[in-house]
Amino acid sequence: MAVEHAIISGAGIAGLSAALSLAQSGIRCDVYEKAPQLLEVGAGLQIAPNASRILSTLGVLADLESVWNEPERIDLLSGTSLKRLASVPVGAYARTRWGAPYGVLHRSTLQQALLSAVLREPLCKLHLGTTVDPVAEALPGSGKPELVIGADGVWSRMRSVIPSCPIPAFSGNIAWRFTVPGGNAPSFLDLSAVSAFLGPDAHIVAYPLSEIGGFNVVAITAGNSPGETWDAAPGDIRLDLLLRRFAGWSPDIRKMLEAAHEPRFWPLYQASDGYWHNGVDTVLIGDAAHAMMPFAAQGAAMAIEDAFELAAAVRVPGTVPDALKTFEARRKPRIARARNQAAFNRFAYHATGPVRIARDIVLSLRSPQSLGQSFDWLFGYRAA
Repeated sequence: MAVEHAIISGAGIAGLSAALSLAQSGIRCDVYEKAPQLLEVGAGLQIAPNASRILSTLGVLADLESVWNEPERIDLLSGTSLKRLASVPVGAYARTRWGAPYGVLHRSTLQQALLSAVLREPLCKLHLGTTVDPVAEALPGSGKPELVIGADGVWSRMRSVIPSCPIPAFSGNIAWRFTVPGGNAPSFLDLSAVSAFLGPDAHIVAYPLSEIGGFNVVAITAGNSPGETWDAAPGDIRLDLLLRRFAGWSPDIRKMLEAAHEPRFWPLYQASDGYWHNGVDTVLIGDAAHAMMPFAAQGAAMAIEDAFELAAAVRVPGTVPDALKTFEARRKPRIARARNQAAFNRFAYHATGPVRIARDIVLSLRSPQSLGQSFDWLFGYRAA
């Protein structure tokens, strides 16, 4: 094995998953995080079977299953009439067909489960309030690592040492994220489902979170970027923009939006294609390598897959450069297909006019089982 020691920049989902995956291969890891404490930005997260299968191997799934929700289905509904258009079965169906569960949970729940596992792992050491300088001659830690991993997100600093690396750019889409307390939840929000409401140039996803006793809601529309920030305007301004984007939607949905408490305004960035490694010892994973739109709910899952498959690549006898080439060659087609699925979902979810009518007809003709089987390539994937 060519790698005995790795340095990881970033202690988010990608970085912590990488540390655990490498440790299972006997590789010592130092994880560096610039924040003085781990506070996960965001609210809800969907974990599909392709990711939960890996989390089980890493020993953290049991902790998640004790607190998360396993929805029975993913419903696609009209944002104007609230009529159900189609359903994808998950719940027991996911465990049977794909061999792993589909769960929804708070992002901080996943990060804390990964963090706890890292802190228990003798081969992993976490350093908070410390950054990795990608161009420094001497990296932090004892001795020179054989592998340096950039897991530092869409605005990664580690990209600076990767020639022709991916470049982040605003996608043209913005997201409003907020939660709805269970006692105030409207009747059209279903405790047993992930609900995706589709409308002209926008959609809303809602699902229950056990941790808050309510629902996570994300509303995505086209919009302008305020820059590299997650908190761009005073709450009243954000709410006014939100309501204007959903004019013409169901009055019940607009009522829910009007009651939103401090919705957070997020510009959605994505990364262009490019090289993920420097051909020597440094590699990007997760959003640093391939930040994508959330229309397939696979951002976190792809980061977890990256971490696991990178560990598999460096575990094989050979040189680090060869391992990085193998990793990138295996992952890029998978990421491209996930991107294409997200792009198709955006087109379908935000359709208008005749395209929207045709979409509704096509969906009405598909059985839940048929729709479920169409996700075999995504949810049934078994990482190396």
